[in-house]
Amino acid sequence: MTPAPTQTAISSTDIEAIIRGRHGNPFSVLGMFGGGQEPVVVNVFAPDAATVEVLDDATGERVATLDRVHPEGFFSGTVDGRRDRFAYRLALSSRDHRWERQDPYRFGPMLGELDEYLLGEGRHLDLYQRLGAHPTTVEGVEGVSFAVWAPNARRVSVVGHFNAWDGRRHPMRKRYGVGLWELFIPGLGLGEVYKYEIVGVHGETLPLKADPLAFAQENPPATASVVCGQHGHRWQDADWLARRADHQSLSAPVSIYEVHLGSWRRGGSGEALDYDQLAEMLADYCTDMGFTHVELLPITEHPFTGSWGYQPIGMFAPTRRFGPPEAFARFVDRLHQSNIGVVTDWVPAHFPSDAHGLVRFDGTALYEHEDPRLGFHKDWNTLIYNYGRLEVANFLQSSALYWLEQFHIDALRVDAVASMLYLDYSREDGEWLPNRYGGNENLDAIAFLKEMNTRIYERVPGAQTMAEESTAWPGVSRPVDMGGLGFGYKWNMGWMHDTLDYMSLDPVYRKHNHDRMTFGIHYGFTENFVLPLSHDEVVHGKGSMLRKMPGDRWQKFANLRAYYGFMWTHPGKKLLFMGGEFGQDREWNHNQSLDWHLLAEHDHAGLQALVRDLNHLYRTEPALHELDCDPAGFEWIEAGDAENSVFVYLRRARSDARPLLVVCNMTPVVREDYRIGVPQAGAWREILNSDAERYGGSGVHNGGAVRTEDMGWHNRPSTIRLTLPPLGTVVLAPDL
Repeated sequence: MTPAPTQTAISSTDIEAIIRGRHGNPFSVLGMFGGGQEPVVVNVFAPDAATVEVLDDATGERVATLDRVHPEGFFSGTVDGRRDRFAYRLALSSRDHRWERQDPYRFGPMLGELDEYLLGEGRHLDLYQRLGAHPTTVEGVEGVSFAVWAPNARRVSVVGHFNAWDGRRHPMRKRYGVGLWELFIPGLGLGEVYKYEIVGVHGETLPLKADPLAFAQENPPATASVVCGQHGHRWQDADWLARRADHQSLSAPVSIYEVHLGSWRRGGSGEALDYDQLAEMLADYCTDMGFTHVELLPITEHPFTGSWGYQPIGMFAPTRRFGPPEAFARFVDRLHQSNIGVVTDWVPAHFPSDAHGLVRFDGTALYEHEDPRLGFHKDWNTLIYNYGRLEVANFLQSSALYWLEQFHIDALRVDAVASMLYLDYSREDGEWLPNRYGGNENLDAIAFLKEMNTRIYERVPGAQTMAEESTAWPGVSRPVDMGGLGFGYKWNMGWMHDTLDYMSLDPVYRKHNHDRMTFGIHYGFTENFVLPLSHDEVVHGKGSMLRKMPGDRWQKFANLRAYYGFMWTHPGKKLLFMGGEFGQDREWNHNQSLDWHLLAEHDHAGLQALVRDLNHLYRTEPALHELDCDPAGFEWIEAGDAENSVFVYLRRARSDARPLLVVCNMTPVVREDYRIGVPQAGAWREILNSDAERYGGSGVHNGGAVRTEDMGWHNRPSTIRLTLPPLGTVVLAPDL
């Protein structure tokens, strides 16, 4: 901790350093000094003042008029008759103006030694409670306490409109332990715009920096941080939180609607809606459609709208594009009150190189690596966090907990995990450095992910983490104490690619690619999988889900309906990007609303009705969700009928719930008298048919119940004979 200043004689060198904005220890120069055997002296830098007086803060009495000892505004003087330091304020005047203010340099440190110790140990999980900008009251004086980590800086100042963006006026106190800087500025409050002006390790003045722990930032393209404190929302979601673990456990039905808030719906003039408007609409829509969760593309503040949030600057700031932080809290609360969970994408893999962000924050590679072979993503032109630095890992872990604890987020979907795990991710030979064992594993990132997941599951009851991990890395969704990374779920990218490749083929070629639909089961229970049809599949020329399907218009819709039937009955939790549920025709454009007018057409409305019914079936039939992550919940009946492109399987539950039979015909040919072996005799009833007329299909069906024949087939004792609709998925249940 910096010792209390005692000097009463200020050198010209110190004065010159203050005036030039080059003094790294302003509290040794500015403020009140002396006392006891020494006279009480006050030093003030006020370049906009002609005179400065010292007032007793308790009585308002003028106790000293300071001398202007430097023409650029350095004032100093003795308080006659005082031998003890006291609370004071300043009265300043210029040619035509007089004002009073508190002196920031009369106040002691805001941070404690424990803050320094915990940050240095990488264990300050409540970092956001201490760093950043916090409205507070000190010694009865209201203001804002600022704190930032910049260990290699020579000087750090808070700048804003309140000081004409002049970095000389509010230099911060440096704590010499781990490199924290702090300052309490009286008189500031909510809504104040600010940045940090930093003099780097070599004496260079850096571009103004946004606060890494700001709770709000200006709307882009403006880039300053905004004082807002932590939101004061009063939560009404206690019932949801008490049952949250059950809503997103491995045995729960989890059907996720992925949403980009800026383009899901817009106002009548094309304007973006705010958090409150979106909350009402999304809650009602997801309730009607049967989705259990909403997943938001990154809500963290980001400078470039076209990044959709995947290049964030504000890891503690909900984007202000849709309102202030308290409005985002209301958004989450509203969805919870409708029994809808909220997942948000979270990006600890990299950060953009925008000058106002984390890049070379204190003039050094502080958050990133110095060597670009470790610290630069050439694909995205972004920088990689240095996970091996305890303070950086602490920063990211604190961010993760912030969203879960302060905004009641139910799950974090961690983006680009594969890029974190591999040192040679998207790199050629010579473009990366091996780890200490000579391998390509990023040992620091692995340790970070394990520690992050451990702490989340310890501190936030019922919360989940989900990994977007596209390789065969083992144990991504296995507990840390079993050698895994500790995630709750993993996106099944392989399943998505294989099945979309298959569905994009003309049906005449599908028989040659049959294994693309069956291969997923071979590894389908090695992880706790989410089946994702995400935003990544409907951008950058990939076309919409509907346009991926082959054939004429009717076949495109039929293919997509059959595919959704396959997906919703396949083991694994479900995720569908917005617009996919009603057959958005054009590719997703983040600058405009989805084409909701398409629902006036029967085939689009029919597809939406199918997704609604699939969600209902998935949620109400334990066989479709209870053993999503357990091989006991799935059994092939016919996996080898490549010639007819037919797939038949059973889904089972752990409980006494009835099994379900799923039959997929992935050709436009109606197949009569298709024999299927079933595990029990009696009647099997068609409970969903993607070819139903109400969904826009041709209406080929099997009537009411289909009775078994006493004839073995598919190594099972009984047989049913079905009519398989063209490009259709049929689900049947036994009459019990």
